[in-house]
Amino acid sequence: MMNEQLTLTQEWDKTFPKSEKVNHSKVTFHNCYGITLAADMYVPKGAAGQLPAIAVCGPFGAVKEQAAGLYAQTMAERGFLTIAFDPSYTGESGGTPRYMASPDINTEDFMAAVDFFSVQDNVDPEKIGIIGICGWGGMALNAAALDTRIKATVASTMYDMTRVNANGYFDSEDSEEARYEKRKALCAQRIVDYKSGTYALGGGVVDPLPEDAPFFVKDYYDYYKTNRGYHPRSLNSNGGWNVTGCQSFMNMPILQYSQEIRNAVLIIHGEKAHSCYFSRDAFAKLTGDNKELLIIPGAVHTDLYDQVDVIPFDKLEAFFNEYLN
Repeated sequence: MMNEQLTLTQEWDKTFPKSEKVNHSKVTFHNCYGITLAADMYVPKGAAGQLPAIAVCGPFGAVKEQAAGLYAQTMAERGFLTIAFDPSYTGESGGTPRYMASPDINTEDFMAAVDFFSVQDNVDPEKIGIIGICGWGGMALNAAALDTRIKATVASTMYDMTRVNANGYFDSEDSEEARYEKRKALCAQRIVDYKSGTYALGGGVVDPLPEDAPFFVKDYYDYYKTNRGYHPRSLNSNGGWNVTGCQSFMNMPILQYSQEIRNAVLIIHGEKAHSCYFSRDAFAKLTGDNKELLIIPGAVHTDLYDQVDVIPFDKLEAFFNEYLN
């Protein structure tokens, strides 16, 4: 298989400080579409033998230098071999045109990470887990429903991106007429894009922030547009997605067979997160006694991106220790 040659940044350019407890390196792997993915690998210093491994991705529009990397590095401090990866078309990963997203390809990205782990000499292929944050929480559950090699899955502050695209925020556009008008507008935009040879970008975080913006918009702005979580490769910090390229999210629901996930699942959400209904509804579909929903008192959506005193890392460690050891 021919793989893209990626140019990877070697200096530390994360939104969080580097840990002295782990070894960090850049790695690449490919998915079944031939796209080469870029990842940061974190390995506990002094580790020997085959380790349990965790792949981390998300939030939607973010890069591995933000929340995913913080989760990966912290879990490596706790004894796991981890990677934080950029999904296809995003960050340092390959794929053209840029700024695309796909419920199918982005689910495959998680499964490709499992492929990568499964052939590493220092990974136990029977002890692989994944963490999906925000929009990639839904992708992680979707991957868990497909990939029997995944033994434990965490979805943190989860979004169902197919539902929000089809129904709008808080299901406020959940009608045939509203969806028809969205489809009509997107199809018209496709013609404009085709004629111009470029793709219109949309989404991302609004800038400047309107005075009357709802709290959840202010919450995103506070994370992505300030020094707290800004990163130049993040589409939410500096741009947006290919509007028509994400059109398939409206017509391809994820979580279709999530009730058939046999392996362990932990869903985490903030009590005050605007998107909590995604997690509650996703959890309601799960079956078996190895599934858990954990609501963090007082936490808003982006608290679970980078607030280390809010993210329940002790719980994550205990969860993965139980199901990967």
